[in-house]
Amino acid sequence: MSEEILYAFTEPFDSGKLKVSEIHELYYEVSGNKDGAPVVFLHGGPGGGTSPKDRGFFDPKKYKIILLDQRGSGKSTPNACLEDNTTWDLVKDVERLREHLKIEKWHVFGGSWGSTLSLAYAQSHPDRVKSLVLRGIFTLRKSELKFFYQDGAGHLFPEAWDDFIAPIPETERKDIILAYHAQLNSVDDETRITAAKAWSKWEMATSRLYQDPVQIASADEDQFANAFARIENHYFVNAGFMREGQLLEVQEIDKIRHIPTVIIQGRYDVVCPATTAWALKKAFPEATLHIVADAGHSSREPGISKLLVQTTDKFADL
Repeated sequence: MSEEILYAFTEPFDSGKLKVSEIHELYYEVSGNKDGAPVVFLHGGPGGGTSPKDRGFFDPKKYKIILLDQRGSGKSTPNACLEDNTTWDLVKDVERLREHLKIEKWHVFGGSWGSTLSLAYAQSHPDRVKSLVLRGIFTLRKSELKFFYQDGAGHLFPEAWDDFIAPIPETERKDIILAYHAQLNSVDDETRITAAKAWSKWEMATSRLYQDPVQIASADEDQFANAFARIENHYFVNAGFMREGQLLEVQEIDKIRHIPTVIIQGRYDVVCPATTAWALKKAFPEATLHIVADAGHSSREPGISKLLVQTTDKFADL
């Protein structure tokens, strides 16, 4: 990608661990302007964790930039832990962090699973959200999971699909997510890590319009793959701990219609296809939808990065 699209990020002036349960401690960091507009960045996955580059979507002169590693992810501990790890635990965690940092209202920015969590958080705490910037919309409906993990995206990436299903015996391929669940929770380390790397590589291989070997190679890192794959699979087996289509229900959207919202979606996103962004736009016509014609899923696609930065620039003075 063209790195110059993003702001040069500054180092955090505050960071720490927030204890949110008997089990979980969450890493957070704050950078940019101490007196700037507060924005919380909600990462994807679930299980993906944050990167210093994520600070680059925000003007550090205008924003107080808050990054949070969700339960089991990134620098949060214990790594890859599935216990007490649900959508609604994470919603409570985001609110705990807001209270901990003594912020009254903040902007909320999330892509992929981060868009899911952003919607769930905003619908739970609409009075605490100044704006929503959502990218690569994912609402965890059965049809979305089926497309990417069962019968859909593999038609476009057949060679990567063969690698993805290779750990799963042919007799178990009628439900790939469930079959992976058994291997990702195996007591055998080799079985678990092999499955985790294959699961993670599938998403890394399909996330961009043009495949990025560096991104694909990240799936070979044991700790990242273990957390990313196990936590994602845990959420998907459990349907996101939500009603089918809950985030798109009229009574849920009604709670957030007053929040300025921009949706940015790659036309050729196969991880979170544009049909979900379109469904959100139809349910939430007050939101602005941009479909980027030459982009896949990743926030690092140049056209997507450019629109994300333009949008955060616009919202900085709200």
